[in-house]
Amino acid sequence: MRIGVMGTGAMAAALGGAWARAGHEVFVGGRDTAAAAALAGRIGAAGHGTVAAAAAYGEVALLAVPAGRAPELAREHAAALAGRTVVDCTNPLEPGPAGVMLATAPGASVAALIGAAAPGAHVVKAFNLAHSSAWEQPPGAFGGERPAVPFCADDPVAAGRVEELITGMGWSPMPAGGLDRAAYVEATAAFVIGVWWAGGSPRLAFPEVPGAAA
Repeated sequence: MRIGVMGTGAMAAALGGAWARAGHEVFVGGRDTAAAAALAGRIGAAGHGTVAAAAAYGEVALLAVPAGRAPELAREHAAALAGRTVVDCTNPLEPGPAGVMLATAPGASVAALIGAAAPGAHVVKAFNLAHSSAWEQPPGAFGGERPAVPFCADDPVAAGRVEELITGMGWSPMPAGGLDRAAYVEATAAFVIGVWWAGGSPRLAFPEVPGAAA
């Protein structure tokens, strides 16, 4: 696939790099074109340039920017994103007195806000539950069982593209419903990251009993 990466931060580097290694054609776009050029060179991207150029590039666009900026960026480039798969990997989090909290209103999600800002785009919520360093690991790095990537999507073509991106990285797709369920995935990130910051392991909260029915 041809993928336009909108952003030059840690998630842009991790996911863009993983997709370039998997054989996809990646274009990095940023407000700082020098930073975009540096990242493109580091991850082996096919090209680099502005955010607008990335938004108009290929079948898939990755919004790898701060959550508060993502809907605004989608609105600015709504025409270019129309008809394309737009991957939202952001987490709308902020510190609270008792730990990490969601910055969105109850029941809202950044993914839905992006969809409203660019109504012609096919938004998919994905890749927001693991640290950026996890996406940099080669296939097989987590042992015999592939770790899962929950994702929410309304459009079946967009869902299929994201599933292909996930499996090509050595992970396993975990369909989590339509975009109306993205708020649950974002809330899960608040829980998971809060546990990490407290020094715990979220994995231990979800033990599986051998042979038990789901």
